[in-house]
Amino acid sequence: MQKLLRRIHPLTGAMAILCIASFMTASIIAELYGNPQTIAVMRHAILWGLLVLIPCLALTGLSGYRATGTEPRGLALTKFKRMRIIGINGVCILVPCAFFLALRASELKFDWLFYGVQLIELLAGSTNLALLGMNFRDGLRMTRS
Repeated sequence: MQKLLRRIHPLTGAMAILCIASFMTASIIAELYGNPQTIAVMRHAILWGLLVLIPCLALTGLSGYRATGTEPRGLALTKFKRMRIIGINGVCILVPCAFFLALRASELKFDWLFYGVQLIELLAGSTNLALLGMNFRDGLRMTRS
């Protein structure tokens, strides 16, 4: 079981990083170069992408927790604390933002509220991306030591 967890953990972590990075990249490119319909399609695609991202984050957190035991220490504890922030950020900010922005985009309502929420989403997404990147880095350090 430990061997399987050690394979699943970095794979799902990398997939989560790629999902978040692709969501952010798609958002920025659609806003800069797309028309309103392109933005609406991209926002809808992000909602479907959550069906990949959320299980990846859950499996990453669960496999990391199971691999370290009931009392993580050192870098494992640091990673665990970051995952709490990532989870709270995702559930309380990113998922609601994704649904709100998809709804507004489907109605072609691109006003100050849409762009304000999008800014919040990009900041929260950047935070999660940075935290996941630090966790990935620390995971590599843990496997080398």
